[in-house]
Amino acid sequence: MQIVNKIRALRQQHGLSIEQLSELTQLSTGAISQIERDLVGLSVESLWRIAKALGVPIGYFFDEAASGVVVRKHERRQIVLPQSNLVYELLSPDMNRRIEFLLVRLSPGESADHGQINHVGEECGLVLQGELIVLWGDQEFHLQEGDSIYFASSIPHRFKNPCSQESVSVWAMTPPSF
Repeated sequence: MQIVNKIRALRQQHGLSIEQLSELTQLSTGAISQIERDLVGLSVESLWRIAKALGVPIGYFFDEAASGVVVRKHERRQIVLPQSNLVYELLSPDMNRRIEFLLVRLSPGESADHGQINHVGEECGLVLQGELIVLWGDQEFHLQEGDSIYFASSIPHRFKNPCSQESVSVWAMTPPSF
């Protein structure tokens, strides 16, 4: 089932109108309507707001991977939103754990396509390739290959890739947010 169909179905299960979901997400009623009809691209920020308002993790909108202990490179579930320049690869076997482990790829010179996001929990990231700027609240941290960062996810944050090669990083989040 497509993401937009899951949004509509979940909204209806909760007995919410488009207007009520609009209020909960602070997205316009037009935006919610266009998202549900698959007329516009869905940003990470918008999906995050919708998931939060509907009381589900963002991973709810993606097909579940088979549960297991080992996740083979070619079997990783990718989370890619339409018109997004950010690719998340789930390194954890499924979404039902106490920690979430992600590989994050960001194209050269790009910024994550969402505004700053905040959520419950903590994050720790390690840059494997390239560079990454982490905007955390009103602070900016420029990370090089091999650098790591740890922060409270309750402070609004986002990523930017300032260099000419793909930025690849590994992230652990608790509790799982996707």
